[in-house]
Amino acid sequence: MSDLTINSGRKSEKALKESIFLFFLYFCVIVAIVTLMTLIYDVLSNGYNRLFGDYEIGLITKLQIDNPGDFLTTLDSRDPLKAGIGPAFAGTIWLMVIVVTATFPLGAGAAIYLQEFAPKNKLTRFLELNLTNLAGVPSVIYGLLGLAVFVRLAGFGRSVLSGGLTLTLLILPVVIVASREALKAVPDTIRQGAMALGATKFQAVFGQVVPSAIPGMVTGMVTGMVLGLSRAIGETAPLIFMGALTYVNYFPDNPLSGFTAIPIQVYNWISYPQAEWLNTSSAGIILLLGLLLSMNTLALFIRNRFEKDW
Repeated sequence: MSDLTINSGRKSEKALKESIFLFFLYFCVIVAIVTLMTLIYDVLSNGYNRLFGDYEIGLITKLQIDNPGDFLTTLDSRDPLKAGIGPAFAGTIWLMVIVVTATFPLGAGAAIYLQEFAPKNKLTRFLELNLTNLAGVPSVIYGLLGLAVFVRLAGFGRSVLSGGLTLTLLILPVVIVASREALKAVPDTIRQGAMALGATKFQAVFGQVVPSAIPGMVTGMVTGMVLGLSRAIGETAPLIFMGALTYVNYFPDNPLSGFTAIPIQVYNWISYPQAEWLNTSSAGIILLLGLLLSMNTLALFIRNRFEKDW
């Protein structure tokens, strides 16, 4: 058998293996997309009726909803035709405001310290390693931590403030890492040039490095914060541990008010055995999906629009 025949056989075998592997990859992608589209279609077909018009249950019953557009502003109710997501939506907005207010200064301060001032020792390396690992910690652990620290130790009780601070802990690692990457992108020549002219370390960092890093830092922080918020407002486990209520018929008016959030409200509606709640819970899922997709789109736009390359 000639070398040409052997090489041809090997190429054919290699091409066959590559084709099988590519087929397997395409099959996995198609299954994932079809499954996702099926779930989205099911949610949209059920929730659309609750949001915008007729309420259909199976193929027989068809009910007309009074004021379908009020779903976002009305209170919860034991009647699925009248139940609204207003308090849960307001609670979610409160959580977002608290998370943004607490995360921005803490994330920026921690990133600047770790990147510019922290001594390069074992403790710093330990902190840096665990910052990355914290992003993968299950959210239920943050719920237990928030229950112990904010609800009991700090005395905030089962309030929207406790929930917001707990979710702040959830997304802080993402924001700190993103901010540090922006600071790392600033060339060392800027630091060296400032200190060569007699500036102190503090003056060099806050007078030259931070201003130079602001475009990338803000982009990284906002992107990280928006992506983190997308995760935070979709989390149910930590809020359940924080004592978020499943039935609320009032709007939270201050940080110490009791609250619920959209994931909790949807979880509560889905737990009801009556078929009428399917459309109502699907409408809540549509609202949450729209909010999450909008925030992720905003993060991508900010990153692509303002990202700065050195």
